[in-house]
Amino acid sequence: MGRDGSARLLHRFDRWMYRRGRPNRLARVMNRQTVLAASAGLGPRRLVTLEVTGRRTGRRVSLPLVVADHEGERYLVAMLGPDANWVRNVRAAGGHAVLRHGRREAVRLEEVGVGDRAPVLRRYLALAPGARPHLRVDRHAPLEEFERIAEHVPVFRVLPDRPLPQDGSRT
Repeated sequence: MGRDGSARLLHRFDRWMYRRGRPNRLARVMNRQTVLAASAGLGPRRLVTLEVTGRRTGRRVSLPLVVADHEGERYLVAMLGPDANWVRNVRAAGGHAVLRHGRREAVRLEEVGVGDRAPVLRRYLALAPGARPHLRVDRHAPLEEFERIAEHVPVFRVLPDRPLPQDGSRT
């Protein structure tokens, strides 16, 4: 099997692990292992654990994500689209979450407008090979191709989350 054939097989496998936009049992096991590694600070800095409060359970939900850097900013991309649980949870939590890579960082995730997503999506595909089968755009494609899919792929800018002052007043 040639290089293209093995890449197609791997992409089919990746799509199978996330059929119907949800991880299957194998993907959940692999994600748990990746969460442990990223939380401990192992692996590349772009691999993080996102911790967000579950919108139904109120419990902390943890999953691994790749941080895309673009023009000095950091972004999280929902490769499975707007119905991914973490996207719904982040929206329900008002964007408040924690990123972990060896240390905890309180963040606020701000959704990026559709018109500004394309260059971030291209950068994300350059950094996250596991996302390529889900977005179905060649990572070397012109920006117009990324603009075509941008409305279906939520992107969040990572900002520091400033806690409220001790007296509870907002500044």
